[in-house]
Amino acid sequence: MSQSGRLKVTEIFHSIQGEGVRAGVRCAFVRLTGCPLRCTYCDTEYAFEGGRWMTQDEIVAQVEGFGCPTVEITGGEPLSQPDVLPLMTRLADLGKLVLLETSGALPIDRVDPRVVRIVDFKTPSSGEVERNCWANIDQLRPGDEVKFVIGTRADYEWSRDVVRRHDLTRRCPVIFCPVVGLADEQRGGLKLYQGHLEPARLAEWIVADRLDVRFGYQLHKIIWSPTARGV
Repeated sequence: MSQSGRLKVTEIFHSIQGEGVRAGVRCAFVRLTGCPLRCTYCDTEYAFEGGRWMTQDEIVAQVEGFGCPTVEITGGEPLSQPDVLPLMTRLADLGKLVLLETSGALPIDRVDPRVVRIVDFKTPSSGEVERNCWANIDQLRPGDEVKFVIGTRADYEWSRDVVRRHDLTRRCPVIFCPVVGLADEQRGGLKLYQGHLEPARLAEWIVADRLDVRFGYQLHKIIWSPTARGV
């Protein structure tokens, strides 16, 4: 997906980082449009289509306007748009701490080495486990992060075995996150994704196995409405 060096953008916003090692810090977000995956628990389906074409200059100007030292490129799947690579380099040149949230299905080897790659390997209940690009493991550096979104006990055991087999916790921080439901504000209920998992249960499994990973949760869904965009 490209249009003369432009990128298709769903939204750009200024908020609090909700996930990962830097959860809680102020962060500018650039959410790109499009993704080749269709995970069962995806909570950003609105980024699959639509959006608007923006030049690199337009994106950078909007990000700079927030006066924020940290910027995350997310999606969708950002790496599905090749022109994201020079955008990340430019942001790093400006002194930004650049984070890339990527599915783990596309190679990360061409990403500027100053960028923190947050690689979200897909678990079995996602329906996209076969799309994982395992060559990305050898590309990981200590400053990167690996994330597993876990919806079932089988997901947990699979993720635990991947961590142990590849000694991932020695490569970079590893985060286990539960699949959570989203509030359905129109009906006052809860939209349960396939594999919805109670957070306490995942925490218990991690402790029982003495697994040296980090328990993660989507902080922004606690601060604001779980269905809110631009936060």
